[in-house]
Parts: sequence; structure tokens; C-alpha cells
Amino acid sequence: MGSTAAVVLAAGKGTRFHSDLAKVLHPLAGRTMLRWVLESLREFGLDRVIVVVGHQAEAVAAEAAASDLAGLSVVEQAEQRGTGHAVRVAFDVGALDGVDRVLVLPGDTPLLDAGTLHRLLDAAAPAALLTARPADPAGYGRVLRAADGRVERIVEHRDATEAERAVDEINAGMYVFPADALRRELGALRGDNTQGELYLTDVVAPLAAEGLAAVEATAEAVAGVNDRAQLAAAAAVLRRRINERLLLGGVTLVDPERTYVGAEVAIAPDAVILPNTYLEGATRIGAGATVGPDSRLVDALVEEGAVVSYSVLLGASVGPGATVGPFSYLRPGARLERAAKAGAFVEIKQSTVGEGSKVPHLSYIGDAEIGQGVNVGAGTITCNFDGRHKHRTVIGDGAFIGSDTMLVAPVTIGPRAVTAAGSAITQDVPEGALALERTQQVEVPGYADRVAGSEGDDPAGVA
Repeated sequence: MGSTAAVVLAAGKGTRFHSDLAKVLHPLAGRTMLRWVLESLREFGLDRVIVVVGHQAEAVAAEAAASDLAGLSVVEQAEQRGTGHAVRVAFDVGALDGVDRVLVLPGDTPLLDAGTLHRLLDAAAPAALLTARPADPAGYGRVLRAADGRVERIVEHRDATEAERAVDEINAGMYVFPADALRRELGALRGDNTQGELYLTDVVAPLAAEGLAAVEATAEAVAGVNDRAQLAAAAAVLRRRINERLLLGGVTLVDPERTYVGAEVAIAPDAVILPNTYLEGATRIGAGATVGPDSRLVDALVEEGAVVSYSVLLGASVGPGATVGPFSYLRPGARLERAAKAGAFVEIKQSTVGEGSKVPHLSYIGDAEIGQGVNVGAGTITCNFDGRHKHRTVIGDGAFIGSDTMLVAPVTIGPRAVTAAGSAITQDVPEGALALERTQQVEVPGYADRVAGSEGDDPAGVA
């Protein structure tokens, strides 16, 4: 069958998004629109993938390159003069030299799947296009057929007559063409239409005479995204697909309609995801773990049997059997080792909590290394920032940190050492020692009576 190259059209601005961001860079279900289209090509082993960029060319090119597809290159369409012009630019710069077939796809069709592409590429004709019959064909080009059913030509919606607009079969904007024939017909385009653009659809009529197949796809698979309402609708479809794959793979989603899992997330069988949970980025969930409800994890690792509830984890990792929450905030660099605990209203960043250690509630742990079997009392704070630099706190195995302890870094608490509740610890504490730091308690006799009889005065006499 010869070599095949794909051309992905990603030069448009997307004015109906009313956004400073290029249309194909808008994210949905964990990937940009462009990345969803490129991922649909991954399994085909194409000889080349050319992404045509224009608006915000540098950013779109960077996103294309991040897909790491083999044979990918970028061509810039400096002046956007239509879809036909975009493909012509790819020919003009030599990006399609030596290929036998050209697959053309729009960059704003994130619901496109590999199965649909297989049917297009396997069509038994020199050229082929995808068509569909959506409930509302408005805005799409119409496929016009001869009396015997052969495709004759495509007319864009804005150029169609009322009778042509009544046709319900639409052009999906996805084609495969013989490269030489496509080059020839692109060179003949003149832009005789209301927009003055070079339409790729205008090559269909002459190529139809040489053999063209129309492959009907589902309306869902080829749906374009032109505004934020359509973006939200497409995202819902992608989430449904992701969740169905997880369910069939042995993951329990208690309420799939209220579970939001990104495309790059991996969840092992027997994990349980509770409602209103958002799993994003490169998050990994181990077997038997439970996450949620009402939690958000971004680029997080939750290992086997761990539990995360009502919490936010950003770039953090939770070891086997560890527990997080409720209402914990684990920031980048936070690591809970096996069976460790970060309890209610605990914030941890750039710190390791050792195996079996506990930070049960109302504490801030930053830039710290906590050993095994440590208990950190309520209200403990590692005072890690002096206004210019961050400093580390080290707590040895088996230490006991009393409630409301201020650990003023840099400081080391030795193994099995104890800090008394309410202490501000500014010096290292040796192994097994007790560190106690408190001012003398002062009592004022009769204070309550003086307050009752001196309204408006300073009862303590110290104003």
C-alpha cells in the first residue's frame, strides 16, 4: 500500500472560544484537543505526521512535539487561507515528498478513535472520506451524491443552497488521498467561494471521478469542537470512555458520573474511587487503595492499600497502607512511607514521614525528614523559612513531638527524644532527651471580679 503520512490541521484561532488560547490547546479530560487527535494516530505506525500550525504557532508546535510521536514534524501556515492552503503549504515545503498517501485530519476532533481511522485507511478506493449524519448538520459541509449513490462533491454550509442544506449527510473533514493526485488538485484551487479561501473540499469532485469511497462514521466520533459548550460535551464523552475502561479493568467507581479521571492516570484493579474525586496528570493509584470522596490528586502516587479521603495531593506520594485525611493538603515533595498517617487539617511539603509515623492533626510539616514510629502532636509546626532561605528539620526514629511544638529549623530531634507541649525548640535535642521550653506562668488574683466592675477600663492595669 506504500507509505502514508498524516497531516493534522491545527492553525486556527477558534474565535468562538473567546479565548487568548489557541483552540487546539484547550484541555479536556487530561489532554489538549490536539493531543487527543495525535494519540488516535499512535497505533498506526505512520511514516510521517505533519502538524500544520498558525495561530500561536510556537505553543502549538511545542504541544505537538510533547506527544513524542515518531516521524512528527511541524509546518507553519503563516497566513491562514483555508484548509486547502494548509495542506498545500505542507507540500510546498517538502514535508510530503516521497509519500504515497496522505491522511488529512482536523486538530479539533478529540473524539476521533483508532477504529474509525482504521475503516477510513482500509477503504477499497484510491481516495476516501469520512461522513456522518448528526442530529443537527448545521455548519458542516454537505456530501452531495449522484443518483447511483456515488459522491460527486462537497459543498460548504455557507455556500450551500437551501436544497443542499437539507441534506443530512455531512463531511467530517477527514480524508485519505493519493499524494500525487492531491498535490495536483491543490495546485488547481482558486478560492471561488464566499470566504475567498482555498477549500480542501474542492479537491473531492475531481478525485471522485478517479475513485473515492465514503465511509460513514458515528456523529460522535467525528464531532468537531468549536466553542466551550461543545468542549464540555466532548469532555463528558471522553470521561465516560475513560471510566468505562476502568470499570471493565477491575476498578470500582462508586459513582462514575461524579468521578473525573484524566487520560494519563493509571489505576490498578481493586482500587476504589469514591464520588467527587478528581484524578489528574500522571497520577497512579495502586491495587486496593481507596481515594475520595471529595478529593483532588494531581501527579500523585497512592500505593497499595492506602486511603486518601477529603484531601488534596499535588505531586505527593503515599506509601502502602498509609492514610491521608480528612482535609489534608500534601504538596510537591511530600512522601508518606508505609503505614504512615497525615490526619485532619495537616499540610506537608518537601518532607518525608517515615514508616508508621503519625501527624494526626492540625500541623504543618515543611522541609522535614521524619523517621519511623514518630508521633507528631496536634498544632506542631516546622518553622522552615527565615525570610530568605528554607531550612530542614530532622526528627529521629521513635521521637515524640508534644502538641503545639514549634520546631525552628535548622534543628534535629534525636531518636526517642521528646519535646514538651507548647515548646519552641531552637536547638538540637539529643537522643532520648526531653526538651522543655516555656515561660513562667503568671497569675492575676481577682481578675474576673475586676473585669466585672471596670467596664471600659483596663482591668489588668497594663494598657
